[in-house]
Order: sequence, then C-alpha cells, then structure tokens
Amino acid sequence: MEHTLSPATLTELRRPRPYPAVSVLTPTHRREPDNTQDPVRLRNVLAEAKRQLETDPAVTRERRNDVAAQLDQALSEIDLTHAEDGLVIFAAPGEHQVWSLARAVPERVVLSDTFLTRNLVAAQAAERPFWVLSVSADRASLWNGAGDHVAAEHTGGFPLTRDLVENPDTERQERIGDVPSTYRDEGTRHFLRDADTAMAAVLREYPRPLYVTGEQAALSALDEVGTVTKDAGHIPHGGLAHASHEAVGQAVRPLIAAEDRRNIDSVARELELARGRKEFAAGVDEVWQSAEDGRVRLLAVEENYRVTVRDDQGEHLVPAESGDLDAREDIVDEIVEQCLETGAEVRFVPDGTLGGARGIAGVLRY
Repeated sequence: MEHTLSPATLTELRRPRPYPAVSVLTPTHRREPDNTQDPVRLRNVLAEAKRQLETDPAVTRERRNDVAAQLDQALSEIDLTHAEDGLVIFAAPGEHQVWSLARAVPERVVLSDTFLTRNLVAAQAAERPFWVLSVSADRASLWNGAGDHVAAEHTGGFPLTRDLVENPDTERQERIGDVPSTYRDEGTRHFLRDADTAMAAVLREYPRPLYVTGEQAALSALDEVGTVTKDAGHIPHGGLAHASHEAVGQAVRPLIAAEDRRNIDSVARELELARGRKEFAAGVDEVWQSAEDGRVRLLAVEENYRVTVRDDQGEHLVPAESGDLDAREDIVDEIVEQCLETGAEVRFVPDGTLGGARGIAGVLRY
C-alpha cells in the first residue's frame, strides 16, 4: 500500500485516464472491535464499484473486465491488519493503486476520467509529514515521519553505509593521545557530504520539514560540509542511525510536540490579527466561498472536523445528511485541496482550538 504522496506522484494521479478511472473510498479502523467490520465493508464497496461498471453504458465489455480485474488484484494486496483510518483504491485500464490514509474518508465509488485525489491531499496535510535523517560515521538512515509515527525509508538510496577502515597506526596514536576525531577524517566528511546530497534530492521530490540526529560532533561536521541539513532541526542523540523506529520516534517526539505547540500558538495569533484587519473567514460556508475565489492565505482546520453539505448552486452550502443524493461528504477535504492548489498554507489544529469559528477558519489575502 502507498503512503507517501509527492508532488510528482500527485501530478501523475491527476493525469486523465481512459474512462473509467475508478476511485473507491472506504473508512477503516485501527483497533478492535471496530476493525471487525472492515473486511465486509471493503468487499461491499468493491462490489458496488463492479455493479456501477456493469450498468454504465459508456464502459465497454473489454474495459469493464480489465478494471474489475484490477480491483480484484488491489483487494488481494490489502492487509487490513495494518489498517489506518481510511483506504483509497484507484483502478483504471491496466493499472491500480492502494493508498492507506491516517484520516477518515467517506464511503464512495466514483467513475470518471481522473482519480479522486482530494482525500489523499487532505490526509497528507493533516499528518504533517516530516523526515528524520540519522547520521553516524558509517551509516546514514532516513526515517519517514507523520504524526507520532516514524518508519524506515529507502527512498534516495538510503540507508547509506560505509566500512570504517582501520588505521594501522591507531593503537600507537591512542597511546600517545593524538587520534584525530572521527568526524575530522576526510573519508567521514566525504560520506556525510554524500548523505547531505542524497537528502537534498529527497527533499526536492518530497518537500517537508527535516530533523537530523547524531552525536554532536557528527552534527557539527554535517553543518560544515552540507547544505540542506544546516537549516534542519538538530537532535544531538547518537546511535539512532543503527536504531529501531521506536527509538527514533521517542527521540524526535519532544521536538515534534514543541513544534506543534508553536504552530498552534502561531495560528491563533494570525487568526486574531486577521479579525482585526477584517481579513478573516469562519465556518464552512464562508471559508468555502473564499477558497473558491482563491482568497485564503492560511487555512486552519480542527483535526476531526467533518461536515456533509449540498451545493444547490446558490450562494450558500446547504447542510445535508450523509448518504443523501448529491451530498458532498468530504467538503472539508475539498476546501483543503482547493486552498493548497491556490498556494495557501494549511494547518490542522486540535479539536476545540478554533472556538467560535466552528471547526474551520481562514486568513484572507484581501
């Protein structure tokens, strides 16, 4: 299953496909007893997708069979024991993808000539993804972080490793006290420079905040020879290049928590200033209209805020019940995607943070 959404991947997903490009969305659950319903629900929503393929007169028999086979193959690849909060399946003639999301999605089946990507975009924004680069003299490991979790990442050639060459004069140098620092050794500095170059390539394809861990001497040497790692958050903690993801997560968690607190305070200040300048929008209806006009500069959304509406082509959205005909069940995710498309900054904050703003608020450009 896919987890990392890069700009290049998003562009590829949005590319028009031969009709039908099928998007299947279903909620999933991490824990018992809720997760016991997931296998049945998944099979049912895939059966609904096949039913729509069968009854759509615009779908030829050849393409119907092709896409149905892609849906079956996607199902065979899904391991619900590692489910998160939502599952998205894309299938088109000759291809399929499965995405696991740490954000709930509505149950939907959509046949179009493009895949439905708004839920992927909103989920990534909500996860606040980050990288952790852990360096030592003989290994540079990359970790993919989101929320409270980190996992080993093999993008960009990571992990990078090297054999430490034993100096035949080491024992003699130790006796007389003139062993040079490991991180002053040219071979080690060249290795760290390679790690920095590899990290720069990853950041170009997958831009996100970066944290670097290692002994203080390693971090200092990396700052001297590197470029992108100079501006990263530094965590002077050795041994993590060879450690487990649990150990890395524990080391970075205080820094991530502190950054989250600063972000929440920053959002609150910006929203308060925007009120004074009359550059403030609150509530899903008002924010939706501003997002449609490309006026939102900063969007703040409470983490679990969701609302179902209907667009009656008037000036306002109309509240609706989930499952209603023409209901837009993921309007919040639509707003998030629209704001990101127009260059806005999107911040997810804890529930209750926005008070009277009713779950969603924006700082406007004008």
